[in-house]
Amino acid sequence: MAVLSIREKLAILSDAAKYDASCASSGSAKRDSLRSGGIGSTEGSGICHSYAPDGRCISLLKILLTNFCIYDCSYCINRSSSNVRRARFSVEEVVKLTMDFYRRNYIEGLFLSSGVIRSPDETMGEMVEIARRLRIEEKFGGYIHLKTIPEASAELIEKAGLYADRLSINVELPTDEGVKKLAPEKKPETIRLSMAKLRRKIEEKAEPTLQSRRRERFAPGGQSTQMIVGADKTSDDGILRASARLYGSYHLRRVYYSAFSPIPDSSSSLPLQKPPLIREHRLYQADWLMRFYGFSQPEILAGSNDGMLDLAIDPKLAWALRNRGRFPVDVNRAEREALLRVPGLGTKVIDRIIETRRHRRLRLEDVGRLCHSVAKVRPFIVAEGWSPGALTDKAGLRQEITRSCEQLSLF
Repeated sequence: MAVLSIREKLAILSDAAKYDASCASSGSAKRDSLRSGGIGSTEGSGICHSYAPDGRCISLLKILLTNFCIYDCSYCINRSSSNVRRARFSVEEVVKLTMDFYRRNYIEGLFLSSGVIRSPDETMGEMVEIARRLRIEEKFGGYIHLKTIPEASAELIEKAGLYADRLSINVELPTDEGVKKLAPEKKPETIRLSMAKLRRKIEEKAEPTLQSRRRERFAPGGQSTQMIVGADKTSDDGILRASARLYGSYHLRRVYYSAFSPIPDSSSSLPLQKPPLIREHRLYQADWLMRFYGFSQPEILAGSNDGMLDLAIDPKLAWALRNRGRFPVDVNRAEREALLRVPGLGTKVIDRIIETRRHRRLRLEDVGRLCHSVAKVRPFIVAEGWSPGALTDKAGLRQEITRSCEQLSLF
């Protein structure tokens, strides 16, 4: 086998990492090592790749330690039977790349995942060693996210939490049946047990110690997980039910949805399909409704005939059109919870509406200035001098709104 250069390895392993959904550094404890003689910071805005909930762009070096893998998961391009080009970084190479890229201001942190080589403990041990060297030897204070391996020892996972800002363990697919069928070498119960242990460790470390009265640093950004979308026949309703259980059971910061989009190769056992990126986008929007808008999982798709999200319109608008009896909402009098249900109104806009109406009554044009586009909002609100009348119950309302708010293509 030819010896690959660092540049060639980077090309292979950064491309292989694109199938891992990454997290931005929001949620981590603020840490600026410039004040303590080190290098790097989790503070400040980034330039590309990942986005925080507040809209900041966070740049990460996003790579696999290796795309060699002992497992043969049907949905994974890096499965053992795939004929993709393989590469493997050494611990020293990843540390050097991270520091060199940081010093050039290319990145603010590292997102590191890996195929499993020889054994889960050996692979996890190398990932932990990379994080340790960055933190202890290089004094790196930037963001580090490690994709941990469920079968790895509890001792290694605990060490990972000492150095990483966030840890994640992939649930792989929405259902146990899907995992058993498409990734038979992986055990759903092992994944859940690992996630539960990580949750307990995060909670344990969050309690102040008796001696110092201070919390120990352990994965301050919490844990997240990733779910493959489109590799099996699970409906959107089933995916959201699985996500709701994960949030409730493991106190996750995020569930990341990854559209199933394999590179065509002769060893694939799954039918090729166009990457369902719009479906992935709608699932993120529905997930947002559960996390920040007070929607319960069952009501998002209540009334849907097939348990699938509407790809043509966003989930909140789809819900509002199925529940027109709850509208219109008076923007000058309604509680925040009612305003959160109005299509086109985000949390920041609602906060501004509530603040503004303390001083004066809002007209429709005032709402339009706050939310930038009033076409989606207008049929669902009452404002000073405005009532939608029969517009809310109009038969062709969906078509009228979609024409006025045509979404640009994601492709």
